[in-house]
Amino acid sequence: MLQRAQIHINGIVQGVGFRPFVFDLAQRLHLKGWVCNTSAGVDIEVDGAAPDLDAFVQALQSEAPPLAHIDSVDFKTKDPLGFTGFEIVPSQSQSGDFQPISADVSICPDCLAELFDPRDRHCRYPFVNCTNCGPRYTIIQDIPYDRPLTTMRGFEMCSECETEYHDPADRRFHAQPVSCPQCGPQVFLKVGDAIIVEQEEALQRTKDLIAAGKIVAIKGLGGFHLACDATNADAIELLRQRKARPHKPLAVMMPDVETVRQHCVVSDAELDLLTSPQRPIVLLECMPDSNISPLVAPKQNCLGVMLPYTPLHYLLLEPESETAPVWVMTSGNLGGQPIIKDDAEAQEQLSGIADAFFLHDRPIQSRSDDAVFATSPQNKTVPLRRARGYAPMPVHMAWDSPIIFAAGTELKNTFCLTRQQYAFLSPHIGDLKNYETMQVYEETLGHYQHLFRLQPEAIAYDLHPDYLATRFALTLAEQEKLPAVAVQHHHAHIAACMAEHKLPPAQPVIGIAFDGTGFGTDGRIWGGEVLVADYAQFERAYHLGYFPMPGGDQAVRQPWRLALALLEMIDADWSADLPSVRAADAIKIDLLQQQLQHDLNCPKTSSIGRLFDAVAALIGIRQSISYEAQAAIELEQCVDPQEKGAYPFRIEHDQFHADTLINAVVQDWHAGVPMERIAARFHNGLTELVVSLCSEIRGREKINDVVLSGGVWQNMTLLSNTYSKLDCAGFTVYTHQKVPANDGGVALGQAAVAHHIL
Repeated sequence: MLQRAQIHINGIVQGVGFRPFVFDLAQRLHLKGWVCNTSAGVDIEVDGAAPDLDAFVQALQSEAPPLAHIDSVDFKTKDPLGFTGFEIVPSQSQSGDFQPISADVSICPDCLAELFDPRDRHCRYPFVNCTNCGPRYTIIQDIPYDRPLTTMRGFEMCSECETEYHDPADRRFHAQPVSCPQCGPQVFLKVGDAIIVEQEEALQRTKDLIAAGKIVAIKGLGGFHLACDATNADAIELLRQRKARPHKPLAVMMPDVETVRQHCVVSDAELDLLTSPQRPIVLLECMPDSNISPLVAPKQNCLGVMLPYTPLHYLLLEPESETAPVWVMTSGNLGGQPIIKDDAEAQEQLSGIADAFFLHDRPIQSRSDDAVFATSPQNKTVPLRRARGYAPMPVHMAWDSPIIFAAGTELKNTFCLTRQQYAFLSPHIGDLKNYETMQVYEETLGHYQHLFRLQPEAIAYDLHPDYLATRFALTLAEQEKLPAVAVQHHHAHIAACMAEHKLPPAQPVIGIAFDGTGFGTDGRIWGGEVLVADYAQFERAYHLGYFPMPGGDQAVRQPWRLALALLEMIDADWSADLPSVRAADAIKIDLLQQQLQHDLNCPKTSSIGRLFDAVAALIGIRQSISYEAQAAIELEQCVDPQEKGAYPFRIEHDQFHADTLINAVVQDWHAGVPMERIAARFHNGLTELVVSLCSEIRGREKINDVVLSGGVWQNMTLLSNTYSKLDCAGFTVYTHQKVPANDGGVALGQAAVAHHIL
């Protein structure tokens, strides 16, 4: 007896080959009916025998395309309608409905094979794609996901592409960005205002320019890269001078895994990340004999490496000799500004940096920088920047949420919009310190609200009154008459990690929130916080004892100030031979002493990040910085892994003080102990402190779950050692694996806290 099944599927089921999969499945099971994309997901109606319908529903979930993520399947049985065939019907837009959207996906093996197959009509075409790969988020203008609602709408398919698009047996069946050399986007090379070459010749000329030591701005998937030869020190030095980026590490792209293994040590976990469909930048240990210039990542043992993720990149990085090319591929932007996505903007802003522009004529709707990941020695994924390949895919929460807009913070900003069980985090936007970045923030927020049909019902924001994100959130709340929840920065850090692990609301955790800066409830700068927290509230169980930051932000840029401030606080001599004393002239030293003695512009901080900076300065590693956390990063790079000694902290009431540690550092430095051993003892001391404090709280509060969050936990040495020792002590330890431990994950925590307070 025939029945009709009405099926609604929710999740990431558009732009991933789901309708063609449903079509093939229905044909295989001899079912009649239709499948349709809607603004709410995918709807299916089929007539068939009950056993076949049951098999159909089961296979929808068990055999779904690899890029699909099914969140729910609603199934109802009705009387049959007498369908005579099965078809994909036109998409329907339904007012107010929404559905998750796929992130961009790296080129699949089938398309890669075609790219280099002289017999295939897509051979050497920089935009070959199919239902299993290619652009998604960066070209989508609206839902449902159909070609007319993407930036491909201006490219009319030729007859051959049209045939593939409508052929159920073809893997390009309903692939929205499908195109070929006859009908699709094209590449060209510009120098100044002139197009000098196009298509294949543009590819070859670009490779020649890079080989000759030039810098080329390359338009890619979600924005521009600035590229040069990673083995050419002169080219890298020129790029750094022009971009005013003297020290911050630059990412590199290598053509294949074999080349990566020639330059870097690669674990299985790192290889899985490198070759995943998301293709993030992965931090890898660089081999000592690599010919990649040390200027790529000065004073670093690691390189940020990615593989090509578009056909365009594969063609540009195609080896033409026994020596495979390695290119610097750093974000195409000016310092402190978002990645550039439009041709005119690139030529206006990057003309003083790039010698030429490799462009294409497919518009980019949404900018999306490269994601950055690492792995811990425990083979756990460590996200450092969540962007291309990951956003806008949602983080799933353990509760149904109203529509909350969480504004995020100032540094490494992302925002978050929640609806039902979904938390939609924006791609990495950057530091909200200028008008240009704020414009991109508002532009991206507007696009997210439109795509996901989200009109906020409440707003969450950081306590810091001067953050642009906070001001924006409060202005929006006032304009829209919405409830607004202020969320303490470090509480949000802990809540973000809890949310991504779906920890239950009524179960408090021990939260270790270590970072550089966060506005505290007492108006001071926090950053060394041991909390007992759930989503709705927290108690500050312990914190690093406050110390002064003479000059405020100036002390962050010049860590020698922090080092001397700590010495002054513990009544230690400013010995003339100390590196931090030698870093400044007599006038600056005298002014600093007066500042400290009269407490002039010396805000107090409990920041572990600033303590890292001070120790790095004390032992001569770094006295001034040119990028965030530079001193702390270089201190970690110095660690001697064989050293087991640990510097002590002094614990008194609800504070742990660094006076004993600083005294020990200075004594060891005067005694000629190598800085590698001093750096290791500092890291080991922090690990011992965390384990000790967690053990004390467990004995008192009967809490066994520990959450590690905040930017300091991007330090792989500290993270690995602390995780291992907490695990050995019987704690259940949670670390970030979906969103960054740094401020790029705070918006998720803000949304979680606001939900449970409201």
